[in-house]
Amino acid sequence: MKYDYLIVGCGAYGSTFARLASDAGKTCLIIDKRNHIAGNCYTEDNGGIHVHTYGPHIFHTNNEKVWQFLNRFSKFNNFILSPKALSNGKVYSLPFNMNTFYEMWGESKPSEVRKIIDEQRFKGIPTNLEEQALSLVGKDIYHKLIKTYTEKQWGKSATELPTFIIKRLPLRFIFDNNYFNDHYQGIPIGGYTNIFEKILDGIEVKLNTDYFSDRDYFNSLATKVVYTGCIDEFFNYDLGELEYRSLRFEHQKLDEENHQGCAVLNYCDDTQEYTRVTEHKHFERVNTTHTVITKEYPQKYKRGLVPYYPINNSYNQNLFNQYRKRSRSLTNYIFGGRLAEYKYMDMHVVIEAAMNKFKGEL
Repeated sequence: MKYDYLIVGCGAYGSTFARLASDAGKTCLIIDKRNHIAGNCYTEDNGGIHVHTYGPHIFHTNNEKVWQFLNRFSKFNNFILSPKALSNGKVYSLPFNMNTFYEMWGESKPSEVRKIIDEQRFKGIPTNLEEQALSLVGKDIYHKLIKTYTEKQWGKSATELPTFIIKRLPLRFIFDNNYFNDHYQGIPIGGYTNIFEKILDGIEVKLNTDYFSDRDYFNSLATKVVYTGCIDEFFNYDLGELEYRSLRFEHQKLDEENHQGCAVLNYCDDTQEYTRVTEHKHFERVNTTHTVITKEYPQKYKRGLVPYYPINNSYNQNLFNQYRKRSRSLTNYIFGGRLAEYKYMDMHVVIEAAMNKFKGEL
């Protein structure tokens, strides 16, 4: 049997494309080198707690079509992300809003807060990330909540990092801890693995299957290939390797009901090597006598690790543009998703991109 589509990768892009293609009467085979579906959205059940194995994923979107598509397969709870930040023994609210500013300065009037920030801003032309952040939020917010966290995230001094990493830092002059502004927000009831299982219902999936172990064979199975992996790997890295930052996750089951009192707590000082701790039970407010936390350690990427954050400096962007140009000459291939497009994208953006791409196939 020859399939209409071979889809390499069982994450958000590949699964969405496969569902839409299958609904349109097309035949699909999905392969993934991991031993599970759902890509980095994968969740595991730990005594009733759905653990986000590859870090916290909170779904949010303003796109009604994306929201309606996902709600075909699962209802969502009303979880709103309101993370906290720990710095030098004090806890601050995120994102930066009037709660944060009151916690920092004891000031409750927006007009006075604006004055404080304006007085602290860097007034020159920023030449590095530190100056860029100082120009946006001033010295107090920068030194307490941005500098060390960012340096841990990227493994370099903020004065060595380029300005483009922080293009904007929104400041809300209202008391509002809702991290996202999107109309639709939440976590799929039953976890992400559950919703992916339903999206993939009736679609053939082969796990523990590496496309590159026999590329010619897999290509022969379908009329078209949808590729969602690293674009430089697809071309055997022959122009050079694209750079990423990776992450290491340390999961711990604790014999206590509530460890930190919130889903996500950022560590913005140098007392710990990790950048944040996720307590998964707070995503779905489950009632258990235990809890599960995950400590997140940024690390340098090398082959064999999971690539998370593209380093979109001019070198890497130019290299990606060369790979993308080559990919566009391959008429029987579709390249999509954050790795194939060398771009950090939230889940809703990836799903929308897959929807738009399949629409172009009709």
